Amino acid sequence: MWTLTVFLILLLIGFPIYAAILCAALLFMFTDGQEILMGSVPLRFFNSLETGSLLAVPLFVLVGEIMNKGGLTRRLIAVTELFVGRLKGGLAYTNLATNALAASILGSAVAQIGVMSRVMIPPMEKQGYDKAFASAVTVSGGLLGPIFPPSMLMIIYSVVAVQPIIPLFIAGIIPATLIFFGLCAVVFATGILTKQIPETSTHISPKLPLRKILFDGLLPGMIPGVIVAGIAAGIMTPTEAGAVASLIAFILCFAYGEIKIRDLSGIFLSVCLLTATICGLIAAASLLSWVLTFQGIPDQLVAFVGSLTTSPFGFMLLVAAVLILLGMFLESISALIVLVPILMPVVKQLGIDPVQFGVICTIATAIGVLTPPVGPGLFVVMAQTQVRMSALVRQLVPFLLAVTAMLVLLAAIPELSTWLPKLVLSK
Repeated sequence: MWTLTVFLILLLIGFPIYAAILCAALLFMFTDGQEILMGSVPLRFFNSLETGSLLAVPLFVLVGEIMNKGGLTRRLIAVTELFVGRLKGGLAYTNLATNALAASILGSAVAQIGVMSRVMIPPMEKQGYDKAFASAVTVSGGLLGPIFPPSMLMIIYSVVAVQPIIPLFIAGIIPATLIFFGLCAVVFATGILTKQIPETSTHISPKLPLRKILFDGLLPGMIPGVIVAGIAAGIMTPTEAGAVASLIAFILCFAYGEIKIRDLSGIFLSVCLLTATICGLIAAASLLSWVLTFQGIPDQLVAFVGSLTTSPFGFMLLVAAVLILLGMFLESISALIVLVPILMPVVKQLGIDPVQFGVICTIATAIGVLTPPVGPGLFVVMAQTQVRMSALVRQLVPFLLAVTAMLVLLAAIPELSTWLPKLVLSK
């Protein structure tokens, strides 16, 4: 109890998350009379980072940084508006479709919300959309980032859960597609039941030839295609796929003229800082998990969960609720790193497919990013639009309910997560 209390206090007073986790682990050693474990701490740190899967992290972070600053979003918007711009609520559908296309490249819910808030909310507001509704569409679309491959959360899950990354990448495709159509259904229902969506969509004829818009906008789609196809076919490892994707991203962005040589230092610095943060989190959480395992805490957790439910479906809903709660206070990667290693023995005992469990955990932590009162995704869009939280949350509730319904469906039907990986990898 003291360990948990100190951990929460350190988070509330602003300690870095990795430092709070490390302090919690060290405190647990001392209060439980296990000071002898202190001599193994450096070795545990080293061993937790000595995994080939982590090599993919900086490469996929690099892809996201390049494409984020390389004019990707503007071109994707132009492409999606060609297909859905003339519909009622066309800009809302364009917003969600662009989020879906950008998700496979940006890979971070918070980063995606920040980018899309700047480029989609102003034109939606100008066309007559309620600002709070436009903000809710943008925020909910950010959920797709951590699910569509290549997903950074899936990479982190594969490391902390000791699972192969290839099935996890492929497993995200069907759930992300279901969530996308669920969000579109909310927009459609809103257009029928309320007056928050303009009656007609003021579609502006493109200034560039359609062929050029399609060519420029769809080329970035090669990146997730190359990654998934290359890994599934056994041509590339995840690390090699990240390197190839980075090269393609560099070529495209230099060809677009959006990135100059002088911009590279800032891009590489951002990649280094984020990679160091992720590795620090993994090392600290691995130490805490090791200490708890040494004391038999996972076995006690298995017994406790068994007293609550013996149903895999009930267990996954319970875990999803905890992750959504944690996601309100922790960044999604941190929530996964803290909880997943402790829960894996329970997953194995209940016979749950680790791939399905990874999908459930990823979606639940992404929902937490958008859950009031402290979901970080909310504050990103509020800072850029000045919309009040109460108004934003009212508009966001139907979208969160739709995503939560999809989460329950995915927990109830394992094949929605496991069928496609088995189909692709069996060939």
